[in-house]
Amino acid sequence: MEPEYRKQPKGFATKAIHVGQDPEQWNSYCVIPPIVTSTTFKQNGPAEHRGFEYARSGNPTRNVLEKCLASLDNAKHGLCFSSGLGATTCILSMFNSGDHIAVSDDVYGGTNRLMRQVTSRLNLEPTFFDPTNLEELKSSIRPNTKMVWIETPTNPLLKVVDIKAVSDYVHNYKPEIVVVVDNTFLTSYFQRPLEWGADMVVYSLTKYMNGHSDVVMGAAVTNDDNLHTRLRFLQNATGIVPSPFDCYLVNRGLKTLALRMEQHQKNSVDVAKWLEKHPLIEKVIHPGLPSHPQYELTRRQCYGHSGIMSFYLVGDLQKSKKFLQSLKLFTLAESLGGYESLAELPCVMTHASVPAEDRKILGISDTLLRLSVGLEEAEDLIADLDQALKSIS
Repeated sequence: MEPEYRKQPKGFATKAIHVGQDPEQWNSYCVIPPIVTSTTFKQNGPAEHRGFEYARSGNPTRNVLEKCLASLDNAKHGLCFSSGLGATTCILSMFNSGDHIAVSDDVYGGTNRLMRQVTSRLNLEPTFFDPTNLEELKSSIRPNTKMVWIETPTNPLLKVVDIKAVSDYVHNYKPEIVVVVDNTFLTSYFQRPLEWGADMVVYSLTKYMNGHSDVVMGAAVTNDDNLHTRLRFLQNATGIVPSPFDCYLVNRGLKTLALRMEQHQKNSVDVAKWLEKHPLIEKVIHPGLPSHPQYELTRRQCYGHSGIMSFYLVGDLQKSKKFLQSLKLFTLAESLGGYESLAELPCVMTHASVPAEDRKILGISDTLLRLSVGLEEAEDLIADLDQALKSIS
């Protein structure tokens, strides 16, 4: 039996294909939006332009993507950046020296590094808390807290956070605190945090939204006009913008997002159920399995789950390395969300920058492995995992 999630409203795939794509916005009536590479635009008179003046400030290809992205989260505003961390950097730039931010303890390693080693030097102090524990959130907020940043599911331990509970508490405490949700793992197809009270959603478009492992890009979406105005200014002022060609690729990737996410979900559940029965697997972490501690929350909050899962191998670091090096279909590589299946060892790869003592507390051990289950045949992926496990038995 597949887990029962929230029922997906109709129209998602239609929006992904049509919003922002109207051929009549172009003189040529081209069906596929053009890649506009011009860095500058002719003006009718000094400071009299037709919506575009300099490519950092705005680009037709980027505008198309931003409109489409916003629609998929039922949001008013979308902004694209040159990477997911670029989006994070721009969001952090909204705040001042002396401000405080509360951050999920189990976040992407790059987010952790940015907040610990960069923003902290600028006196923008982060406090890390367990986002599944509301009491920890309450004790983390200070009078000078300006933002609460959560990932759900978290990376790489896939803890699922109650977005409504977090948003309600934060906004009741102080409405102006900005609640940001990194929704990279699920995309707007499987989870829409604005529906649960979040102020802003951030993505690494590099992952599922693009889906082809050939673009690095980030995005933020919001319904808040003030936040949009502040971010739009900073997008231009910091210059953290993507190329027109990359925008074209992500826009193309969105057209198959609904189809891809359904298949990622199906494959990952099949793989997770198989792994859960294997004697060399200590524990499987997949929000779509009843064994997951936030299984019921996942079913209430999400429309499904992606291809991301983690598991603990029986053994040690050497066993983990040998297992990963024995895989043939799964590629040993960082990142996730492409059509191809990937496997990695977070403790020495994606989360190596997280302090060792924090990795130990979180459970990012030498035997925690993360899989990005792709679009291959599930039976072939299971056979690959089986032969790799036999190599260490």
